[in-house]
Amino acid sequence: EVRLVESGGGLVQPGGSLRLSCAASGFAFSNYAMSWVRQAPGKGLEWVSTITTGGGSTYYADSVKGRFTISRDNAKNTLYLQLNSLKTEDTAIYYCAKDCQWLLPQCVSRGQGTQVTVSS
Repeated sequence: EVRLVESGGGLVQPGGSLRLSCAASGFAFSNYAMSWVRQAPGKGLEWVSTITTGGGSTYYADSVKGRFTISRDNAKNTLYLQLNSLKTEDTAIYYCAKDCQWLLPQCVSRGQGTQVTVSS
């Protein structure tokens, strides 16, 4: 059974930083590209970032490029998202996901999500 468990969300002021983690189990993590998607209040899912199997290539939505960094540790079966220079519009539930349509938020598997709230 695929299991994706996110953590690291919280309340942060504009300009602040957070590091999200996603613990993966139930599948061969190192064989899959992994993604982060998010859902802001009252809005649909938005693709945020994707990393290839070995971590050699990363992709970002224009809205987060230069501020967020995706990474992975295949030895620990863990995916990360470093969020810097946070803006109020980054407020959303962030989901770790696998088997996504390429650079789109439609994914076969997602975790339960972790809430990120950016507010002063």
